[in-house]
Amino acid sequence: MRSQIAAVALVVLAFGLGGCMGDEPPAAPVETTPPLQTLRILFPEGFTRREMGDRVAAVREIAIDKRGVTPRLTKTGYLEASGAAVPPVEFRRDWKLSSIEGFLFPATYEFTKLTSSAKLVSDQLRAFRRNWRKVNLGYARSKNLTPYDVLIIASMIEKETVVPTERRLVAAVIYNRLRNRMPLGIDATIRYGRDVPGTEPLKQSDIESDSPYNTRRRLGLPPTPIANPGLASMRAAADPARVDYLYFVRIGNSNRHFFTASEAEFCAKSLEYGYGGC
Repeated sequence: MRSQIAAVALVVLAFGLGGCMGDEPPAAPVETTPPLQTLRILFPEGFTRREMGDRVAAVREIAIDKRGVTPRLTKTGYLEASGAAVPPVEFRRDWKLSSIEGFLFPATYEFTKLTSSAKLVSDQLRAFRRNWRKVNLGYARSKNLTPYDVLIIASMIEKETVVPTERRLVAAVIYNRLRNRMPLGIDATIRYGRDVPGTEPLKQSDIESDSPYNTRRRLGLPPTPIANPGLASMRAAADPARVDYLYFVRIGNSNRHFFTASEAEFCAKSLEYGYGGC
């Protein structure tokens, strides 16, 4: 009898507990923060720091208009952060004019709306260090060139070439002219120093200017890189082709150049390709 009463009590208790639990409101769903959208920005090889700032502004507008995201990144912030940056230790002895040009490695970078300009610049400098470790400086050092010299040469190669196989040839022209104490005569350096876009012709005043970037008038390398080169140009700058070329001229409307060790041949080709000769 007692066992029957106990069994009934357990059943009642079980139903009672079930009823109490059923009367409770359901647990509120846990609110989770949606993941931040991952955005990307591409800096092409050969971009200057200023052009990278313009690219930041353009990508920011696209993010706002097309993705509904307002990034923390701004052109002003990027230029301030990059302007305050310093290069890796091995470059600082020869670093000139406090210019970070050349060290902002060109690549595709991911960011979110919370990414700061300082973080993006830090990512670029980290990418530069990672890629610079892949450059063999043995030959350049044998020619008494510093790592900073090689980076300056790489920036000129980046601005002067489109065809990959010409990188080491342009590097050879630069090395040979340095050895012979000839002006480099690379107009891309004048454009950088005088802020002349590649779409505009150089004026006589640009060619005759006293700019430290005027490699038609001044011997040696320009004081800083003139762009931010990629790995291929950095490698070419450290390991030029073993040829005697001293001149090159663009072949008409193509992206290729004619290379020669002869000034007379260079002048003849310049005339043939419509540049007026020497």
